[in-house]
Amino acid sequence: MTYTDWVQRGQWLAATCDMSLPFTQEEWTLPSGILCRSLDRGILEFNPPQLPAQTKDIILSSGIHGNETSPIELLDRLVRDIMAGRLELSHRLLVMIAHPTAINNQTRFIEENLNRLFQVKNEPRNLECDIANNLQDIVSNFYGRSTAVAPERWHLDLHCAIRKSQHYRFALSPFTDKPTRSASLFSFIQQANLDAVLLSNRPSSTFSWHSAEYFGAQALTIELGQVAPLGRNDLTQLDDFDRAMRLLVSEPQLVETKWDSDKTPVYRVNRTLIKQSSDFFFLFPTDVPNFTFFDEGEHIGGDGETQFYIEQGGEAIVFPNPDVAIGQRAVLLVKPTSIEEIL
Repeated sequence: MTYTDWVQRGQWLAATCDMSLPFTQEEWTLPSGILCRSLDRGILEFNPPQLPAQTKDIILSSGIHGNETSPIELLDRLVRDIMAGRLELSHRLLVMIAHPTAINNQTRFIEENLNRLFQVKNEPRNLECDIANNLQDIVSNFYGRSTAVAPERWHLDLHCAIRKSQHYRFALSPFTDKPTRSASLFSFIQQANLDAVLLSNRPSSTFSWHSAEYFGAQALTIELGQVAPLGRNDLTQLDDFDRAMRLLVSEPQLVETKWDSDKTPVYRVNRTLIKQSSDFFFLFPTDVPNFTFFDEGEHIGGDGETQFYIEQGGEAIVFPNPDVAIGQRAVLLVKPTSIEEIL
């Protein structure tokens, strides 16, 4: 059987990761009337036969990091249900398993962190640069092909955290001058029962930031638990998110709800520490969970002659990693905040 045969039988993930199956672009129509386009290995576009008045163009991406597998399994189940007619779509949808080579290798990446390569087109120095350039083109073409007058653009980039977290499921809202923090987006966050949301304070080069910055998409990077091998994720812990994600793509309009500040803690990035030398270090253990709070004045690490101390009022750590490449983010230092002023 061909790659497309496997996909049509609901084996999208298996076909994507089987590199012995040659890929060819194809399109077909499901009995439900949904037009399917296989754009690249691991990338499918779905176009429903009719669109609601307030239509959305939605991107759901996974596998940017090859060892972050629970989102890949969630999207594989979603695609299987679309193919079988168990899930109807109300909006155009693009789904991605971005880096099958890293998935097969059971590693975060092969040579370079893919989620730092979406600011501009990259020189073709490695596989990750080629993937990032291709994904940028696919996103641009997807949003550009919309036939709606003013579709609402969404992009949920799904990940898992390397370490444990005080908040098992949390979202990161990228910073941009565009109006990309809508009431609908934050309604989705609470309907998905995400445990926290983190507001970025400066531009980055992540995939979700790319869609927010260049296409005005309602975009989030969403962390869904901790890394685990394929087939060994407890997806029941993601049931609420899975349900909300399916409602997002299947319901004509998302029901907006008033933000409940008691339900979901909100943080803002206070500082970003960038690794400047090979002498960078942290003083806390490597297994300290994300969102662990440190008191004002605590000495948490250093970089050469520079020492890092917690600022006034205390700060929590998110994504600490002293082993990143020089010039990349080594940790976010965050503080509690509220979102009332942006909604």
